[in-house]
Amino acid sequence: MSCHATADSVREEKQGNMALQIIDRDLVRKLLPMETCIRLMETAMLQTASGTTCQPPRWIIDLPAGEGKCFGLMPGAMADPEIFGAKLTAVYPQNGARGFQSHQGTIVLFEAEIGAPVAVVHGGEVTAIRTAAASGLATRLLANAEAGDLAILGCGEQAREHLVAMSCVRELHRVRLWGRDVERAHAFALANASRSPVPIEVCTSVEQAVRDADLICTVSAAAEPILESVHVADGAHLNVVGSSVAQAAEIGAELVRRARFFVDYRPSALLQAGEFLAAKAAGLVDDSHILAEVGEVLGGSHPGRQSDEEVTIYKSLGISSEDLVCAHYLLQAAQAGNLGSRIDF
Repeated sequence: MSCHATADSVREEKQGNMALQIIDRDLVRKLLPMETCIRLMETAMLQTASGTTCQPPRWIIDLPAGEGKCFGLMPGAMADPEIFGAKLTAVYPQNGARGFQSHQGTIVLFEAEIGAPVAVVHGGEVTAIRTAAASGLATRLLANAEAGDLAILGCGEQAREHLVAMSCVRELHRVRLWGRDVERAHAFALANASRSPVPIEVCTSVEQAVRDADLICTVSAAAEPILESVHVADGAHLNVVGSSVAQAAEIGAELVRRARFFVDYRPSALLQAGEFLAAKAAGLVDDSHILAEVGEVLGGSHPGRQSDEEVTIYKSLGISSEDLVCAHYLLQAAQAGNLGSRIDF
């Protein structure tokens, strides 16, 4: 079912009014398993790389409350499926320690025939799943085929989702976890034991966690680097996820310089990828250091990893096409299963 069909069917029900589908957090979790979301990320990344989307870089304002809190708008439009919309999101980095999602917001999806809104989707839950799914796709494309020694730096929501995503794309034989709060890290390991194919080892230092690891996911709220090049083994692949503004960086500039550097969307990375911008400001790299978007590797226009020994980095910022394809899929799935709630609008 397309969004066009949705608009037609709704007009037949009540002329002049549109039905707005409400897809809450629990329904997102039910309908969007990680394997499915990784496939949706293929669509988002391929269309992004092909130039058939309209995705201005995120608009962000810092909130007066400080502590890294900000509010962002991510509008976008896609050609296939023919949809457009926007995510409104508030980012509160300290929420994880309080038991809340760090990203709070909604995705509003519009159909293309008459321009009507057709769905409001829980943005925080979609963001949690699709961010890790994008890392899963990047890992599938860029990590060594035998990679399976995973280090996760951070113990919040994205740590959980990345554990699931990495398990989908590689056979894990070791999982190590580091977090600033050791008690919280142990609690994470206990709560997520069923999501890991092997016991989760809690480490007391970043160096211990990443030693000889060939998969590293940085999913912390760090504003300053927690991981340096000297600690990363040759051949490793990194998903650098936790920092999402130009002023923050989870990894050191020398590690950026050393690695082959890939992104979700080049225009956004040039403006907001804090690790890349810090390395550029230090004179270690220039704009050409961003080798390709993940969609270019997926589509075959860039080779990606070229040797077992090189270090690869996927810098994640998140793009609106990822949210839109998820919202569209969720709308179709909810309608097919007669799930969620609908209101005249």
